[in-house]
Amino acid sequence: MPAIESIKKATTAYKRVLKLMGNRFEISVVGDNQDWADSCIDMAVAEISRIEKLLTTFSDDSQTNQINAAAGIRPVKVDLEVYQLIERSLKISELTQGAFDITYGSIDKSLWNFDVNMKSLPAAETARETVRLINYRNVIMDAENTTVMLKEKGMRIGFGGIGKGYAADRAKAVLQQNGVSSGIVNAAGDLITWGMQPNGNPWTIAIADPDKRMTPFSTLNISNMAIATSGNYEKFVIINGKKYSHTIDPKTGFPVSGIKSVSIICPSAEFADAMATPVTVMGVHVGLNLVNQLQQLACVIIDDDNQLYTSKNINIKN
Repeated sequence: MPAIESIKKATTAYKRVLKLMGNRFEISVVGDNQDWADSCIDMAVAEISRIEKLLTTFSDDSQTNQINAAAGIRPVKVDLEVYQLIERSLKISELTQGAFDITYGSIDKSLWNFDVNMKSLPAAETARETVRLINYRNVIMDAENTTVMLKEKGMRIGFGGIGKGYAADRAKAVLQQNGVSSGIVNAAGDLITWGMQPNGNPWTIAIADPDKRMTPFSTLNISNMAIATSGNYEKFVIINGKKYSHTIDPKTGFPVSGIKSVSIICPSAEFADAMATPVTVMGVHVGLNLVNQLQQLACVIIDDDNQLYTSKNINIKN
């Protein structure tokens, strides 16, 4: 009779970093076999690449661009998956009173091109004109035929505020279906975790200090949770001594100010990704008030004066 194997093989976190969806993705799986881990990560990468093809605005044949090309003309038949993602996006627009809006795609990149050459703000009238087409209520959905139509010519949708989170959730689902009981999918800072670290401890995350990118502001246990951070330290421009972040208020066409970073913690990377920007747009008090009304949602906000605000249900370790 063979001896019962009593010594458990040592587990390791196998990690791969690569560029997907125009962003840095880091996929980690916990296991005891490099080849197995590699094949699991390959499956996650394939899933993210599949989603990128559906949602990208950099390819004419993506479903996003087909919808945009037919704006004001006709409905476009889309995959159920894309239809449902748009449907969830519109619900988040309702929830945030338009502070999150996938029809932001009409904002002219030449209006806000956060680079060193930008020396002055656009005229208020120009900004107003570009946001005229931003209105999630003008996305016409037909559930029976799974078609989507943008009501006005020139309207454009984009998934920059939700797509990475959705891809992280899907990658996690694929990994779990293939027997990965612990891991992390980090989509450029929108990350989802499950299970435990190889040492048996929960996964923990450091929230960056907005003024010192590589210095953690605080740490949180986030096993079996997702976290997404929207910060004005990522992309900004300084004009006449004032810092303008890359987060644009869809109602005004101008960047928001007052908040340095918002971190949203909840079970879904998609929802965390989608909520981080609108809380920044809404401001500290309105944003916190909304988060406090939602179940299984928590947030950490750092304002322009380095004040730390947290939702009611959070435990921060400084």
